[in-house]
Amino acid sequence: MHVKTSTIPSVKAAQSKEETTPPVRLPDLRQVTVLPKADWLRIQDNLNHVNTHKENLLEASKERHALHLRSKEVVKFWSNTIAGQRQKKLEAKKIRAEIEEEEKKQIDLEEAEYQQQKRKEAIEKAKSQQYFQTDRVKGFHSSLLLTEVLKEREAQIELKQKKQMASKDVNKDIIAQLKQKDEEALEQELQRALQVKQERENVAEYLKQQMKEQEAIREKEKLDRKKEAEELQQLKDHHDWERSMYEQKKQEEKRNIMKDHMEHLSNRNLIRAIEMQKEGAEEECRKLFSDAKRKMMKMRKEKEAEMFRELQTHKEKMVERLAAQLQEKASNDEELIANAVTVQEARLEREQRENEAKKKAMLDSITAHREAVQQKQEQKIKEEKQKALEMLQAKKEADKIILEKQLLKAQKIKDSCVELQDFHVHQMAERRAKEQLGKKEQLDFDSKNIGLVAEEEKQFQKYANEVISTAAEAKRNTLPLRIAAREGIGGGLGPIFGGLKPSYLVHDSTGVELPKYISGTTQDVKELYETNDIQQAKKRLGFSW
Repeated sequence: MHVKTSTIPSVKAAQSKEETTPPVRLPDLRQVTVLPKADWLRIQDNLNHVNTHKENLLEASKERHALHLRSKEVVKFWSNTIAGQRQKKLEAKKIRAEIEEEEKKQIDLEEAEYQQQKRKEAIEKAKSQQYFQTDRVKGFHSSLLLTEVLKEREAQIELKQKKQMASKDVNKDIIAQLKQKDEEALEQELQRALQVKQERENVAEYLKQQMKEQEAIREKEKLDRKKEAEELQQLKDHHDWERSMYEQKKQEEKRNIMKDHMEHLSNRNLIRAIEMQKEGAEEECRKLFSDAKRKMMKMRKEKEAEMFRELQTHKEKMVERLAAQLQEKASNDEELIANAVTVQEARLEREQRENEAKKKAMLDSITAHREAVQQKQEQKIKEEKQKALEMLQAKKEADKIILEKQLLKAQKIKDSCVELQDFHVHQMAERRAKEQLGKKEQLDFDSKNIGLVAEEEKQFQKYANEVISTAAEAKRNTLPLRIAAREGIGGGLGPIFGGLKPSYLVHDSTGVELPKYISGTTQDVKELYETNDIQQAKKRLGFSW
């Protein structure tokens, strides 16, 4: 229960006035109003503009949301719910995807190793082919082909001699042996064909088995996808139902809010009508006040007109009285004129003295003004002289600063020239160092090239010795091979200098080898114009002495 009294003085006011006011009287219990707690809270809420219904709705909405979150947290890890089963399937699918990804990575690694091995083999094959494409190796192979051709020629000659010396019986034995060899070769071909056919049938059976297994796997995956689609459809239907219920609840809340809003609008219109009624009453009061004021103004104007008429009447009476008095004083005009002349002369004398005083004051002010103007001009001349001196000093300072800047600029130019000279000297030193470094690199390159040429010669001699040994074991003529292996090192097309056969390269980014255009016709033309034998030259030219 709360007690509300109409007259309860504050403690502070009582303390401030206890000396000047009598003691506070206790409240009269007959004037005390006792209110219940609910009414007291309602009055406080109305005074503080608190919407209890809206706060209750917000509290209920927060409690429902918190309860929904707690429910979701509780059922999140349950395995016997639709969401749990879906989560479990998603985890299993994720695990399968990870396993497949690992298998793909392993396959990619194996494929990369296989491709690396293939690239390595291709590089080795290209190196060997490039080595076999050099002129010296090709020349050596040409000599090897020549030995084979010579061996084949010797074999053909020997075969021809054997044919001439062989008899008919020997020919029959040879024919029988050849026939037996043909039959054996035919039987081997048939066995090989049967073996290939059996292998193909086995491969076909294996492929059929693989196709059946793949078909079974596809059917199983199809059923799994169908089952998963049905479960997803059920989940979608449940989600749609929940969403429709949520939309219905939301529409109901909107309708309630609209209803409250319409009630608020009706109350606001009623309040506006009451306010308009009050404004109409106030306007009526203002009209009555203006009418009363207008009447008072009219009455005031009438009263002023009446007072003016009374004043005019009083003036007329006064004029008549003055006229009577003037008639009475007409006999005293001379006395009045004399008094007037005396007063006029006194006034003229006083005005003359005032004019002289004003003239003197004006002259004094003009003199003071002239002196002030003269002092101001002198002060102005002094200030102009001071400004001229200051300007002269500023010009001297500016000239001094410009001179310092020019000296500083000349010093900077001199320093920049020195730096440029040092830079040129440094560039010359760097260029000389680069030239020396280039010469050193060229010497190192030449030494490395000599080492590579020696290594190439060693490799070629090793290869040539192996080929010559193989040809000797096969009873081939090794003379062309020995001649080809003795022609000097280097795979170029140039002439032999000191046992070397260098390559002449183009001086550009390609670095290709220059071709060799020397042929038999070139040598013949060269012999025609060269004078190795003077007697032959005389005969060629037709001289007989």
